Formats: sequence, structure tokens, C-alpha cells
Amino acid sequence: MTVHPPSPAGGRRVRADGELLGLAHNITDLTEFLRRAGLEIDPAEIAGAPWIDWRGVAPDRWGPETAD
Repeated sequence: MTVHPPSPAGGRRVRADGELLGLAHNITDLTEFLRRAGLEIDPAEIAGAPWIDWRGVAPDRWGPETAD
């Protein structure tokens, strides 16, 4: 499972086995994509799931990147 960095418009692409599951804007969206793929997980456990590859930024970042 790969969660890509936020897009310029916000949201993160989610892929499983190379297949695009959708664009998640938050943990709730990601939880739903996982459920549809047959994976039940408590939303509170998603950030620490070792089988999720969080690309670019931490699991709590879903919006477009901005310069500080």
C-alpha cells in the first residue's frame, strides 16, 4: 500500500499492488479505500501500519504543500 505525497490541489493518491484506489483527503477516506480492498483497520492505527508506505510527508499531511 502506497500513499503518495499531497497533490498541488490537496489529497493523496492511494495505490495497492500498483492499482490506484483513489484520492484520499483524510484518514477517513483512506480507511474507506482499505475497507473496499478488504482490509479492516482502526483509523487510529493507520499511521503506524508497517505495510503502508507514506511517501513524501507524514501521515497527518493531506493538503497541498506550502512554503514556510
